[in-house]
Amino acid sequence: MSTQTAPTGPGDAARRRQALGGAIAGVAIVVILAIVFLLLKPDNSDKSNKSVAAPASAAAVEPSAAAAQPSAAPQPSATPVTVKTPAALAKEPAIAAGGKKALTKLVVTPLVKGTGPKVQKGQTITANYKLVSYETGEVMDSSWKRAPFQTPIGVGKVIQGWDQAIPGQRVGSRLQLDVPAALAYGEQSGDLRFVVDILAAS
Repeated sequence: MSTQTAPTGPGDAARRRQALGGAIAGVAIVVILAIVFLLLKPDNSDKSNKSVAAPASAAAVEPSAAAAQPSAAPQPSATPVTVKTPAALAKEPAIAAGGKKALTKLVVTPLVKGTGPKVQKGQTITANYKLVSYETGEVMDSSWKRAPFQTPIGVGKVIQGWDQAIPGQRVGSRLQLDVPAALAYGEQSGDLRFVVDILAAS
């Protein structure tokens, strides 16, 4: 019984070359498509250390022409909401400068003592805030120009100053937060002073 082998003439060699060329072309197309996809893929890397954090309406995002809102994450995606504001927190606060001496630690000063439940880490707070330069008192951002906003607290969605200062405070409180640059947006923005009204937590 004889064993037949496939012919290996010039026609077969040409077909093998065509098949190999087709395979190489296919791989090249896949590589090109992958490169294009990576180049066009939106950059979602950043918001996060930004982000009460001065979000587009959250306190913790990096201050800029887009608003020095608090979202460390950076812009935490804070959602404007409508809430019933306690009478003691109904008026926008006036804030003085802190002075030229650099802050070395976070300082929390209660301005109005709330009587509501204590804020827990991981809850979503509804708040108003006003942000000024600690050194000059210049207003950098304010939710009073928009609406109260909501953001998770204590879980890295806003600047460290907020995450450290707000958990444990009571709903209905107005707090002055003097935040060193290292717990805010860094040296480019310097030390900051916030006044934060905690309107709700859930």
